[in-house]
Amino acid sequence: MLNGKVAIVTGAGQGIGAAIAHGFCSNGMKVVLAEIDEEAGFERETMLRSKGFEVSFVKTDVADENSVKAMVERTVEIYGRIDVLVNNAAISSTKSIFERTLDEWNRVIQVNLTGPYLCSRYCAQWMIENGGGVIINIASTRAFQSEPDTEPYSASKGGVVALTHSLALSLAKHRIRVVCISPGWIETALWKKRELRRDPQLRPVDHSQHPAGRVGDPVDIANLCLFLADDEKSGFITGVNFTVDGGMTVKMIYEP
Repeated sequence: MLNGKVAIVTGAGQGIGAAIAHGFCSNGMKVVLAEIDEEAGFERETMLRSKGFEVSFVKTDVADENSVKAMVERTVEIYGRIDVLVNNAAISSTKSIFERTLDEWNRVIQVNLTGPYLCSRYCAQWMIENGGGVIINIASTRAFQSEPDTEPYSASKGGVVALTHSLALSLAKHRIRVVCISPGWIETALWKKRELRRDPQLRPVDHSQHPAGRVGDPVDIANLCLFLADDEKSGFITGVNFTVDGGMTVKMIYEP
C-alpha cells in the first residue's frame, strides 16, 4: 500500500526520475523532487501540482553532503517522514581516457556513487524512526557492459550495484530494504524539461534489435519502482539488481 507514503526521488526534474515521481504521485504518494536543475525542478513541480498531487521541489546537489542533509531535513519539515528513497540522479562523461581530467572523473563518481551513499545515509536515519523503509538505486546495464570512453559512468554504476547489496545487509536490522534497477536503452525525449523536450528520433532497427521488440520507456522503470516500493508486494525482496533492458544484455550478437 503506497497511498500516503512519502518518497524522495533524486534527479526528478527530467527523464526516468520524472516518470518515477509521476508514478508515485499517481498512486497517492507525497513526493519530494530532489533536483539540481531549478528550471526542471520548478517546471515538474508545477506540472504535478496542476494534477492535484502533493509534491515539493527542493534544489539538491546529491554530491554535496550539506545539500543532501538540508534536503532531507526539508522533506521531514514538510511531510513529517520518509518512507521511500529513489537514488536516480546521475551524470555522464564521454571522453577519451587521455583527455578526461581528474576533476571530470571525480564529479561523475561523486554524483553517481557518493550521491546515493549520502542520500541513503541521511534518509535511513528517518526511515528507522518510521520502523522501516525502501531504498531503490537506479544503476545501469553499463555496470555490466560498456561503450568506449565511458569509464567513470560505467565504474560508478557498477559501484551502485555493489552499494545496493552492501546497504541491504547493513540496514536489514532496521527493516529497510535496498534494491537496484539497471535500465538499458530508455528513451527520455518526452520526459525532458520544456526547452529540451522533443519527439523521439527512433528508427525501426532501434526497436527490432531488442528481444522485447521496442526501446524502453521511462514508465517501464517507474512501474517497477512502484512494485518495489510496496512492502505488501515486494517485502521479501532486498539486495538484488533488476535488469530492465528489453533483453539486450542476454542477447548474443554476431557479425553477419
